[in-house]
Amino acid sequence: MALYTLADLHLACAVDKPMDIFGGRWQDYMDKIQDHWTAVVAPDDVVVIGGDLSWGIDFAQARADFAYLDRLPGRKILLKGNHDLWWNTMTKMRRFVQENGFHNIDFLHNNCYAYENIGLCGTRGWFYEEEFQAEKDEKVFKRELIRLEASLKAAEQMGLSEKYCFLHYPPLYANFRCEEIIGMMQRYGVTRCIYGHLHSSSCKWAVEGMHDGIEFRLVSGDHVNFTPVLLKK
Repeated sequence: MALYTLADLHLACAVDKPMDIFGGRWQDYMDKIQDHWTAVVAPDDVVVIGGDLSWGIDFAQARADFAYLDRLPGRKILLKGNHDLWWNTMTKMRRFVQENGFHNIDFLHNNCYAYENIGLCGTRGWFYEEEFQAEKDEKVFKRELIRLEASLKAAEQMGLSEKYCFLHYPPLYANFRCEEIIGMMQRYGVTRCIYGHLHSSSCKWAVEGMHDGIEFRLVSGDHVNFTPVLLKK
């Protein structure tokens, strides 16, 4: 059983908003995801999806994208991204996947999953830029901090010896640094931080490798050629 991750699939099976219009690596991207995924992921593997799964704005529009994901091998754990407008309460999301027979999909939301001795923790996070100072953004950001800490505490309560933190937004990039999230990861002993959100030319601002005692990695779809990234085998 191996652990993989991939962010920003931006599936558009039932809505007219495909990413192919951007050309380049996005050309035929849904075919690439399917081909590259099935080439590396086995049925008993775990794949953490780091946000922006579907362009659907509700469960009805996102159903075809969930069906697409369900057909791919492995157990999938979904994180919220800024474009996941279908996202809802845990109760409603779990009811949705159960009622539609999507039995290998679950959600990372105020909780934690165990992979061997590793806690799979995380939340969406927030884009830490000048606009963050706006009161509305600060409220959302504080809520994300609460969710992240709940996830990290869950890993501690489970007695897991290592923690990976999955975020949609990068907590560290270019000249911006989110001290609150980085500090929290350090306090809870996070060893790896995996994030998405950055695409195309913005990938040049990504920070990867060891920083502050944490290994950072960008895994947005076009950055990794729509291939699930192996984290542990």
